[in-house]
Amino acid sequence: METQATARTKRQTSREFYKKLLKLDGAGGAAFWITDFAISVSPIAAEYRAAFSISYIPLALVEALVGGLMIGCCVSYFLLRFFDRIPTKNPILKALILSFVAMFMIEFLSTLVDPNNASVYLLIDTGMNVPRFLALGIGIGYLYKRLYRSA
Repeated sequence: METQATARTKRQTSREFYKKLLKLDGAGGAAFWITDFAISVSPIAAEYRAAFSISYIPLALVEALVGGLMIGCCVSYFLLRFFDRIPTKNPILKALILSFVAMFMIEFLSTLVDPNNASVYLLIDTGMNVPRFLALGIGIGYLYKRLYRSA
């Protein structure tokens, strides 16, 4: 049977974990969104949107932010939960590893959904996703390093 002190300690630890998770998620999501917005004004992105009949405003402003926050939450969670198990000592590199694992999983799943356009997804989509996921990983890793490993 748990005592009140250990139950309170677990709640405090859980609350601290989720505070860290939200901070890291916000940083990663913002970095992803800013990079996506910068990419979305390029001529290649305009041709990509036209080829697949993708609307600009919902994609660039809303879906990129929601997607960045979802991916950032996953990367942040695994960084916090399995920090010591990820190879390398630098938190930025750890976050980049997790970020690119997420990117490759998303790219693999997107080619399974539409195998007819697999070559397009693998070349153009991956090329446009690399800067987004790079920014997300750097943002999460940098904030983690600055806030939680500075001591």
